[in-house]
Amino acid sequence: MRTSTAIIDDQGKLNNFAIEPKVYVDEQGDRTGFTPYAELLNGRLAMIGFISLIALEVFTGHGIFGVLANL
Repeated sequence: MRTSTAIIDDQGKLNNFAIEPKVYVDEQGDRTGFTPYAELLNGRLAMIGFISLIALEVFTGHGIFGVLANL
């Protein structure tokens, strides 16, 4: 049984590889890159991380390296 995935090229050789699909660009809009939403989210997560490190130091008396060394 022969499938349509095999083609014969211009030199008469059989190509058994799959036919490549058409390439297209997916327009993602404002979901990727340096968008205002991404920058706000990054800044908020950085503030949460910084406050968490300060709270860790206040409550334990050690910095992050001191806490990791005592594990």
